[in-house]
Amino acid sequence: MLTPSTPPSHWDIFCQVVDNYGDIGVCWRLAADLHARGVTVRLWLDDASHLRWLAPDADRSGIEICHWQDAAQRYQPGAVLMATFGCELPAAVLQACDALPLEQSIPQRPIWLNVEHLSAEDYVERMHLLPSPRFTPDGGSWKQHFFYPGFTPATGGLLREANLAQRQAAFDKHAWLTAQGIAPAENAQLISLFAYEPPLLADWLRILQAQSQPVHLLVCAGRGQAAFLQAVADLGLQPNAALNWTLLPFLPQAEFDHLLWSCDINMVRGEDSWLRAIWAGKPLVWQIYAQDDDAHHDKLQAFMQRMALPAPAQKFYRAWNGLDTPLLAADWQVLSQAQGFFAAAAAQYQQYPDLSTQILDFVTAILHKKA
Repeated sequence: MLTPSTPPSHWDIFCQVVDNYGDIGVCWRLAADLHARGVTVRLWLDDASHLRWLAPDADRSGIEICHWQDAAQRYQPGAVLMATFGCELPAAVLQACDALPLEQSIPQRPIWLNVEHLSAEDYVERMHLLPSPRFTPDGGSWKQHFFYPGFTPATGGLLREANLAQRQAAFDKHAWLTAQGIAPAENAQLISLFAYEPPLLADWLRILQAQSQPVHLLVCAGRGQAAFLQAVADLGLQPNAALNWTLLPFLPQAEFDHLLWSCDINMVRGEDSWLRAIWAGKPLVWQIYAQDDDAHHDKLQAFMQRMALPAPAQKFYRAWNGLDTPLLAADWQVLSQAQGFFAAAAAQYQQYPDLSTQILDFVTAILHKKA
């Protein structure tokens, strides 16, 4: 929390929505968490359309939603300027900040942070908080700092709202399922599926159909739901006592959290849902976003090693992501029964300072130096 001696001023967060909802999902959670901690936030988006379902109360949240293309007319420098995921800031923003003189007696340029993607790779500790100067027209330089979220105390930490544990403790799984009209069979294993197009999806459905415990899949809207329906059609499957499913609409973030907390196993993708599945403390399988240069291979391996996933779980992860074959029922069995392992990992990460806390501490320290 910023101290009373901190000059009151807004923070600007810039987010370019590339695809797949993860970037705007992370940025909205970050903006909402900072706002809950007393920060006046303006969130600049080049496409705000997804907020209609992702955060239906965005207009009443106290966070100002700004359109990227309006920056030339509307941007006024605040205390902090935050670029996310390597986005290139609008030229008008940089020009407005360059126009601010550097003398101590008048307003100075914002503290400039570049918040990067979450990764478990070793380079995150080396790169976190590294400064990079940008030389300005007045002959000076304006320093930006890179903020790297991560899984160790030497990184920027993980995005986690302050009341997450209390929300989870108060959550009623059965009441939520009933409110959604979901009625799984007695003793059914509940599994959420939020994916891209897993290459071995049909093989996994065969494994589920053959296991002794009945399964009820909660299939999230989007690309993964389309892939699921295609796999079901190809296999000629119909809902039955062994394998049943519910097709879900797009869920607001709070409801997506409730989905993850309700399930026994969570199949997730990308960045925002990946981290939320970690906080759920349930067995999870992560489908990483594929990159053209195959950099996602190293990122996936780093996460599996950081988590110290059991070898069968690692084999399943690799097969699910198309890096290995086959997809084995024995590996799935080990992973799906590892509740204690994933709960312990979530508890461990909750002991580290979270991302918003570290950003606030970093900014406050710089503002105190300027005072």
